[in-house]
Amino acid sequence: MTEQQPYRVVTRHPGFELRRYPPHLIAEVRVEGSFEQAARDGFRPLAAYIGGANRSRVEGGGGPAAREAGPATIAMTAPYLQEEADRPGCWLVRFVLPAACTPDALPEPTDPRVRTRSVPGQLAAAVRFRGRWTARAFDRRATALGRAVTAAGLRPTGAVRYARFDPPWTPSFLRRNEVVLPVAE
Repeated sequence: MTEQQPYRVVTRHPGFELRRYPPHLIAEVRVEGSFEQAARDGFRPLAAYIGGANRSRVEGGGGPAAREAGPATIAMTAPYLQEEADRPGCWLVRFVLPAACTPDALPEPTDPRVRTRSVPGQLAAAVRFRGRWTARAFDRRATALGRAVTAAGLRPTGAVRYARFDPPWTPSFLRRNEVVLPVAE
């Protein structure tokens, strides 16, 4: 079974649940294009990275210096994330890396477009739905989530994340999707 990003439900509100996400590691790429195209274009380099397009780091013989070893494979996790970057048509596409990964042992990507980094713990509102991976489907939920968060007296603090949990061959009516919005503590 695919490891899923952990979280703890803090409270449930009309239209969303408030979650606490622990600190975690991600691999991400920046891509341009439509919502749907960015998801496709971002997947390839990220899948290559976890599939071995990387250089693992191992401890040097007598000290803390790291030396390069061969490629390492990293287990696939869920969700596959996408959020709008600093301008329309520019997206950050991400894989959440397994919880067992540590920053010091994380393999270095061989593709310069792939970047790994730590993400601090976060409080976020989330809504789950089933269906197709279209901009319209996600946007409709993001708009409703933003309104519900504001109505609950919470303040958004970041960009909406669009989360996909299932492979593309899963029938759309069975696909688990989420819209996640970071909120102030």
